[in-house]
Amino acid sequence: MNLLNKSHFDFLGLPARFGLDEHQLHETFRRVQAAIHPDRFANAGGAEHRMAMQLATRANEAFGVLRDPGQRAAYLCELNGCPVRAETNTAMSSQFLIQQMQWRESLDDASSRSELSQLDEETSAQQSALLTQLAECLDAGGDKAVASTIVARLMFIGKFRRDLLARLDDEVSA
Repeated sequence: MNLLNKSHFDFLGLPARFGLDEHQLHETFRRVQAAIHPDRFANAGGAEHRMAMQLATRANEAFGVLRDPGQRAAYLCELNGCPVRAETNTAMSSQFLIQQMQWRESLDDASSRSELSQLDEETSAQQSALLTQLAECLDAGGDKAVASTIVARLMFIGKFRRDLLARLDDEVSA
């Protein structure tokens, strides 16, 4: 099989699991990158140099996806035939949507760093719980369709937390 057509996991020689060892991921990436870096092929022919550049780009893409738990989970869902489709599939449970609205209101109403920090702790705990659920669904033979729903929720929380952390940064700067 052509290296460029392999999954990110296969390309880097890692098991297709949600629960990857971060150190192993980084070390594997460094090893692959060292072997295929275009500078090693500077004196090679044009085709070899282009291939090295393509492989280096592919390695960077694979590493970028696999190092982020949300992207890694979405990628695994896709590999398992249950793509997340977050752009078009916005169906969420009413309970989750209500929670999102409450968090947004709390963010809008927060008047102190303490309130923002408390909201950060709450959403961080929710994010951690979802990551644990993902590991169960993706690595322990759980329901891949459920994993897809969890990834969509994780994306919502991730966006909210980015907004929250920006607001916290503004509070520190002020």
